[in-house]
Amino acid sequence: MNRRENSEPNRLGAAWARLDARERRLVAIAATVVGLALLWWVGLAPALRTLREAPAQRAALQVQAQKMQQLKAEADALKSVPRLAQEEALRALETAMKQRLGDTGQLSVMGDRANVVLKGASATALADWLSDVRVNARATPVEARLTRSGDTAPGAPVHWSGTLSLSVPSS
Repeated sequence: MNRRENSEPNRLGAAWARLDARERRLVAIAATVVGLALLWWVGLAPALRTLREAPAQRAALQVQAQKMQQLKAEADALKSVPRLAQEEALRALETAMKQRLGDTGQLSVMGDRANVVLKGASATALADWLSDVRVNARATPVEARLTRSGDTAPGAPVHWSGTLSLSVPSS
């Protein structure tokens, strides 16, 4: 096997020697072009693409970081709010229910859980009610089993029916 390994460079050298000067120059130019193309595709093009895309990626990451800072500030604000007695939380829950959902929602309370049955509540009223409940009653949704009811055509008002289970602060 040693002879075969040693004979390969000899064969290439012999083939190179058989070429005239013009052919050697063309082979060298072709090898240079292939080498430069490989250098471009493997080394330079990916680096230039990264440099070109970096400003957009940085801007997106800055927006994401700002959003995370906002969420952190909101979480810190919620942590600093004093605890609410269960009676106060239930009153706030009932008040929000009457103001936002009216006849479309029915409330029942068992221990530290409040269950709400919805029948055709508008999406806007439900969103406003959930916001009020979170802020004023400090209740958080634990489980939701909702179905969209009514017309499902695009642009038609959205209504929800089903049940929501909320965790209410306990005394």
